[in-house]
Amino acid sequence: MTEENMEYGNVKISDEVVAAIASVAAMEIPGVVNMSGGFTGGFSEMLGKKSQSKGVKVELNDNDAIIDVNIIVEYGKNISEIGKKVQENVKNSVETMTELNVSQVNVYIQGVNISKNNKEKEEPKGK
Repeated sequence: MTEENMEYGNVKISDEVVAAIASVAAMEIPGVVNMSGGFTGGFSEMLGKKSQSKGVKVELNDNDAIIDVNIIVEYGKNISEIGKKVQENVKNSVETMTELNVSQVNVYIQGVNISKNNKEKEEPKGK
């Protein structure tokens, strides 16, 4: 949790809030179809609760943040380009909303989503 001393008291931003911002920012990128539950989830997801920070790990040191993001991308899209756009959007969103310095955004592609439409295009239809 990061904390700032203000004139009227302290403002504290939890890791969970930073992770939620990062998750939403990653999902805004075309080609990202879902977040992978690589870092969060567990017991709360078994109970049916969805985590806003699913697939995101945040490490805060003073005013610096390192963010790891696990995503699933759409089949047929440029994975490198998607990863770079996710890095840019996560960094910009977190820095704008929290005034933290995001020193790293590490993007891990955990899967490729092959939709039903893509499968039909690949498989030749019978005569």
